[in-house]
This record gives sequence, structure tokens and C-alpha cells, in this order.
Amino acid sequence: MTAVDIRLDHLAIAQRLAAHPESWPVTPRFHATERWYHRLASEPDYEVWLLTWLPGQGTDLHDHGGSAGAFHVFAGALIEETVAAAATGTPRVTARELGTGAGRRFGTRHIHRITNRSTQPAVSIHVYGPALSTMTRYRIGATSLDVVTVERAGAQW
Repeated sequence: MTAVDIRLDHLAIAQRLAAHPESWPVTPRFHATERWYHRLASEPDYEVWLLTWLPGQGTDLHDHGGSAGAFHVFAGALIEETVAAAATGTPRVTARELGTGAGRRFGTRHIHRITNRSTQPAVSIHVYGPALSTMTRYRIGATSLDVVTVERAGAQW
């Protein structure tokens, strides 16, 4: 078995921060109409974001502009839907629920959306390496995944 360097393991970074919420520079906040987020750390190889989700809040389908990463559910439950091309050419959506303490890593080509479909607020920690520079938003078309917009760090978030 190969040892994982936790300094570069995005999920391990998120789990380490989740284990010490007293070290966060902010307390999680909730906003009635949109997700709240705050960057917890910016390092040469990665950045870390704290996000909150009230019931019904979520993201559009998006990628991370070539960054790999991970997210860890600190509290509550989130649904992650991932998109992959099917043999027919029509994009296929797969959903999974991640509850408190669960997390997952993802690669540089990962496309997903995250939603809080529960009745309770949720808090999650997201790590991206390298730091996000762009995010492409998508919609599912009849036979393909269509680009809606490309957002840039510093301009849209």
C-alpha cells in the first residue's frame, strides 16, 4: 500500500480543518437567498473554502477550471450529482448523498452540482489545487453537455 502525502491530499486537508473548527477565522453564516462562502486558506499548491447551504440551496453544473480537489461535509447532508458521457452520447447523471463526516476527492475533469435537499442546514469544506482560476457552468442538452458561461476568479467570485 502506498502512503498518501496528506500535505497534498485535498480530502485530508479538508478533514484536518474540519477537526478544528475553533481555528477557522470566521464562524459559518447562512444567507436566505444564496450560499455563503469564505476562503479559509490560500497556499501555493491549494486553496480552501468554507461553504454553507440552507435547505434547497445548491450549485449549477460546473467544473473547476482544471483544478483537482475534494470536499468534506462538516455538518448536515449534501447531494452531489456528477455527469459523465453515456454510450448513447446523452450525458448521464449519477447522484450520491454525503452526510456529516463524508467527503470525496475529484480530478481535474470533474463536472458536478451540489445541493442541500435535506430539511437542515449544511456546512462543507472544499479544497482545490491549484487555486481556482475559472469555473465553467453547464446545462444538459439533448445529446451533449452545453457550456452556459465561464466565470473567472476575482470577477464573479
